[in-house]
Amino acid sequence: MRRNLTDIDSLKALAHPLRQQMFTHLNRFGPATSADLAASFEADRGATSYHLRQLERFGFIEEDTDRSAGRRRYWKAIPLDLRLPYGAEDPEIAAAADAIGRGWMEQAQRDLHTYLADREAFGAFGEAAMHSFSTTTLTADELSRFAEEYVAFISRWHRYPEEASDGARPITVLFNAFPTPS
Repeated sequence: MRRNLTDIDSLKALAHPLRQQMFTHLNRFGPATSADLAASFEADRGATSYHLRQLERFGFIEEDTDRSAGRRRYWKAIPLDLRLPYGAEDPEIAAAADAIGRGWMEQAQRDLHTYLADREAFGAFGEAAMHSFSTTTLTADELSRFAEEYVAFISRWHRYPEEASDGARPITVLFNAFPTPS
């Protein structure tokens, strides 16, 4: 589901580093409790509970009611096509969007470097992985359509971790389409 992040409150909610880590974890590995996330990130359980409620408040995650029981609440990511408002006129919105975008790219770079440092350890997944670099020449309208087609394509392949086939693992997919600097 496409979501344009245009309001400062949602952007600030997602810009917090621990919230980004927890949101990424829920997307990659599926539902978890605040205790699970606190252990994963060596964070205070109360803090993770607070941050989870903030992510829920702004519509990034929801309670997994099928797994939750009593006081043990499981949280899951809502599959979203999040769009940042690059070029926003409001400097606060632009700064928050930049912070989130930088966080996403830094995480992607860490993941890529970790993978490349020991590709063989990933077995068949390492062999199936692909890295491609290409350029094309497009108008701004064509670039916009190209990006929308890409998002539609990747959305068809989205699976919740708990619904994936046996032997599946989280896969990072990077997509950058931007004007080539002169």
